[in-house]
Amino acid sequence: MKKITFIYSFLLCMTALTLASCNDDDGQMTDTKITYYMAFEIQGDEFVQVPIGTPYTDQGCKATINGQDCTSRIKTTGVETINVNKAGLYYITYSGVNDDGYGTSVTRTVAVCDPAITTDISGAYKTAEGTYRLREGATTAYPGWGVTIRRDAPGIFYVSDILGGYYSLRAAYGDSYAMKGYIQLLADNSLEIISGDVAGWGDSFTDFKDGKYDPATKQLSWCVTYAGMDFYVVLAL
Repeated sequence: MKKITFIYSFLLCMTALTLASCNDDDGQMTDTKITYYMAFEIQGDEFVQVPIGTPYTDQGCKATINGQDCTSRIKTTGVETINVNKAGLYYITYSGVNDDGYGTSVTRTVAVCDPAITTDISGAYKTAEGTYRLREGATTAYPGWGVTIRRDAPGIFYVSDILGGYYSLRAAYGDSYAMKGYIQLLADNSLEIISGDVAGWGDSFTDFKDGKYDPATKQLSWCVTYAGMDFYVVLAL
């Protein structure tokens, strides 16, 4: 019975060489094969800001396999989903398959944003009094845990844990159990959710409500429903 061993070594820009060695029954190498992965070069920025209402034209992507141009083999998806009249994050994926059937891809993020939203709510927050989990009628308070917010575009902010650190910090499950995602600040200081996922469990929220920013106190608050439970989060600097 021949034994086939595949060794994958990924180089810069998603370039990789795959070395396949076939050994005979005496352990002698009888065949070697190298496969080159498709290497992508996104044209323009990987994170693009588009003012709401402004047409978007994608600059595309180039690709090579072992130094040879193969741009024509790229499959582009996501451009058709961009709504320039609705603020949010949109994703364009460029993918391709090499001659041996191995696929690779890269992604561009397009942030449709409102330049009129100049308020910056980024910072290092902690959950404040009023932060609690509601499960089957029982409440569990959890103030004092850290949450970081980062501004990526006007009105669009990355949140390190939309659950306020309940599982990642309080329960000490680790960073994979934080609900990482994006929120959007509107002109009336209300907050909407764009995305929120927990990598450790491979799932997401089912509802997000009562999101708001208080300019007077600099506090943020919202209620996110996850796994049948409500998490009331209040963040203070």
